[in-house]
Amino acid sequence: MAEQGVPRRGSRTARAIAHVDMDAFYASIEQRDRPELRGKPVIVGADPTGRGVVSAASYEAREYGVRSAMPIGRAARLCPHAAFLPVDMAKYRQVSLQIMAILADFSPLVEPVSVDEAFVDLTGTERLLGSPLEAVRQIKARIRCETGLTASAGLAPNKFLAKVASDLEKPDGLVVVPPGGESTFLAPLPVERIWGVGRVTAKALRELGIATVGQLQGVPRAVLVRRFGKHGEDLHDLAFGRDDRAVEPFGVPKSVGAEETFEADLRDPEGLKTTLRAHAERVAAELREGGFAAARVTLKLRLAPFETHTRSVTGEPTQDGLELYQRAVLLLDRERVTRPVRLIGLSASRLGPAGVGQLDLLDPAALRRERLARVVDRLTERFGEGTVVPAALLTRRSSRRGAGSV
Repeated sequence: MAEQGVPRRGSRTARAIAHVDMDAFYASIEQRDRPELRGKPVIVGADPTGRGVVSAASYEAREYGVRSAMPIGRAARLCPHAAFLPVDMAKYRQVSLQIMAILADFSPLVEPVSVDEAFVDLTGTERLLGSPLEAVRQIKARIRCETGLTASAGLAPNKFLAKVASDLEKPDGLVVVPPGGESTFLAPLPVERIWGVGRVTAKALRELGIATVGQLQGVPRAVLVRRFGKHGEDLHDLAFGRDDRAVEPFGVPKSVGAEETFEADLRDPEGLKTTLRAHAERVAAELREGGFAAARVTLKLRLAPFETHTRSVTGEPTQDGLELYQRAVLLLDRERVTRPVRLIGLSASRLGPAGVGQLDLLDPAALRRERLARVVDRLTERFGEGTVVPAALLTRRSSRRGAGSV
């Protein structure tokens, strides 16, 4: 285990925020459950003969250059002897719930970021747990003991620094940023470590002779604002490790989505619409499960060879699959796709509590569909996914089964 930066005694008002990040989560679970794969490269994601992407790669696979979100075909070329496994989200979510429950034993302020990472506010827990550093050590030990998995962690006065720290000594690392040491900790790191610095911003900074956070710290705030606008203010604050955001344990997710990369580029408009309908029903079911309604629907298209377009529309909040589908189809029709489609996706955002919109009042049929959908949800929960599907998806399901998909 790597552990750096044991903290000095700070001020009484300093916060203690931990970021806990599981190591190669999906792949590590598969290695845990399949002893014959331990110590070997494991790649979780799409069929290696298909056109999807890598969802997770074990550290053994990463030694060959395999990374998450990489096209699966490239991963297969880089590491052809790896074990390629399909995504098993039901299993990963169960492990995630187990981990989040462990974190909740240490603080009521746990903010999940995704299935495999979360922020934990340990401020003021010393009387019960000992020092924040000792609490993080206990968190890591319990995760290992109860799940058989390792986690890396960062401990710092705020969320930004904790997130950066947790990523520095993977796997099984623990890096601490002491209060008052924010600037020193950040100075040697590349500017890409700062939130919001992607390829475009990094290139612009390097053109100014800025490659490290320490060099960025030397640039006056006014200069950054003049060059980058409001984003320049954020760059200046983050360069010095300033971040006053609270850990929010009950935050509403930003969006719910579904997408599919086709085995072969799709040209058939009806095939695209059928796929969209399936996405809409899946997204609607997740919205209902979470008690949310979505006001914004976004269509995502990836055209050959690799050009991505997104289009959005905002309306009354809904959790109705047909309504989501109809909004997405309007966007698809406006797009006037003339090239083969590699990927199509649908996401729902601007989420809020269900039952606060006017859609049901304006469309009585929507209310009937919502009641029917809840019956379908109960049947699905009892008998499994696909027990009841819209008639428009029966042909799609048959063709996918005939092709070897489930």
